[in-house]
Amino acid sequence: MRVTQRTAGTVFVIGGLGVTLAALAYPALVGVETTTTSQDRIIANTRYGPLTEADRDFVVKVRAAGLWEHPLGLMAMERGTTPAMKEAGKHLVAGHSGLDEMCRKIAPELGITLPNQASPQQQQFVATVDGSTGQQFDTTAVNIMRVTHGQIFPVIAKIRANTKNTMVRELADLANDTVLDHITVLEKTDLVNYDQVNFQQTTPPKLPKAELTPPAPQPGSPVLVLNRPEGLDVNTTSPTPTPTPTPAVG
Repeated sequence: MRVTQRTAGTVFVIGGLGVTLAALAYPALVGVETTTTSQDRIIANTRYGPLTEADRDFVVKVRAAGLWEHPLGLMAMERGTTPAMKEAGKHLVAGHSGLDEMCRKIAPELGITLPNQASPQQQQFVATVDGSTGQQFDTTAVNIMRVTHGQIFPVIAKIRANTKNTMVRELADLANDTVLDHITVLEKTDLVNYDQVNFQQTTPPKLPKAELTPPAPQPGSPVLVLNRPEGLDVNTTSPTPTPTPTPAVG
């Protein structure tokens, strides 16, 4: 079924774009029943340190983010209408390839089963962008991703500050650099609607948990790998924003 094309403003309404921040309850994937709302609850003691609900959810969120932003980055590389948009696509693909590699490395060590599909909301993001063309494609993609990256940024900081698990800490370090890089390249497209983005980052509408949770993989199914295309050589760490003068008011 073809998704009806939406304007950039409508895109923000479809799900609040809070998917990478939603508290993804994923107890079925690790054989744990959630009995408390406290994200500080320790669900496993590993040789890398205790694993809390927040730690587990963070690993799943990072994986889930890659499952929709990696293909969207490939789309931007092919269909972006400006060099800046194509460059942003390269950074998205490279960054999420690296994060995905680390998620796949640490998940078995921590007893976390990773999803192979993005959540319904995340899949809708991709379908919405795919249903647009030309400059509308660029604008829609940039603003959806700028909201989600802006939302996950403080979550990464909180995990990094609080986790006692060294593997989760390592993932948070990489995620911090990667997300900052992605925010930077998205802003360099000059397509970010900051007023709208800031509003959506702080006031996302509430959605049913089923819309925000990636489906569990089929038992025994191989873990999907988000590959980095051969020859894609971009640095996604320690970005340096390019200052631009703000037009004078009045």
